[in-house]
Amino acid sequence: MIKKIAVIGSGTMGNGIAHAFALNGFEVALVDINNEALNRAMQTINTNLDRQLKKGAIDEQRKTDTLNHITTFTDLKTAVSNADLVIEAATENKEIKLNLFKQLSEFCGENTILASNTSSISITQIAAVTNKPGNVIGMHFMNPVPLMKLVEVSRGYATTDEVTNTIMGLSKQLDKVPVEVNDYPGFVANRILMPMINEAVYTLYEGVAGVEEIDTVMKLGMAHPMGPLQLADFIGLDVCLAILNVLYNGFGNQKYAPCPLLVNMVTAGNTGIKSGNGFYKYIPGSKDLIIADKFSKK
Repeated sequence: MIKKIAVIGSGTMGNGIAHAFALNGFEVALVDINNEALNRAMQTINTNLDRQLKKGAIDEQRKTDTLNHITTFTDLKTAVSNADLVIEAATENKEIKLNLFKQLSEFCGENTILASNTSSISITQIAAVTNKPGNVIGMHFMNPVPLMKLVEVSRGYATTDEVTNTIMGLSKQLDKVPVEVNDYPGFVANRILMPMINEAVYTLYEGVAGVEEIDTVMKLGMAHPMGPLQLADFIGLDVCLAILNVLYNGFGNQKYAPCPLLVNMVTAGNTGIKSGNGFYKYIPGSKDLIIADKFSKK
């Protein structure tokens, strides 16, 4: 039975995963390289719990219990030593993930399940660097984790039925809806989503329409809650580019080649919400959706 969870990485996805597990009574070790990052993560979790409290989704006691279920660590070995499940939520970089899983293979018990929140990188390749590849699986949460229901559960070539069934059941304990998929680049979610976002960027790049027009068509015509360019900003344009490169390298098909505009924006440091500038510009404290100067029709 899984009781103790270690989450590696305290960024947007990591703190959201920690929040979701702690809210449901699991003991969570949240790991990052420095205390500053961990402090920011705990502040974010506290703020998000306050939102749930305000909406009546939880009470004060459950908020307190959730925070008490999370312990922060900067030492990886200590954090994962007693974990039943480790979930890696580091940056979407293959070399970083492979290095982490090599370490986890040394630090964790032989029955520990090792999961990656990767949205595109091969679980089979990650598992191959461990000493027990059957225990390695993908557990791809959606952002924002406390609210989004889907968990994309991706099996590597060696992932056992037992591990898969455990993770499917565990996801349901979090009040999520797990969907089992096989290990191919981008799995299902990003294999479909990223070409759409890339095509939206091409549509802008080729002058077919502006940022607002493209997003409006998709929102009103296709009933999407936000347009693909706004969504790309929300995900992070650097993350979108990284996933498209995984798809392009994995399939060798030109249809996955990242749009030159996307490449240039990431190179320039315009990565969306986290940089304050993408297809839209983001002003602290403002809820207005403002077209970035680069794409404004002034």
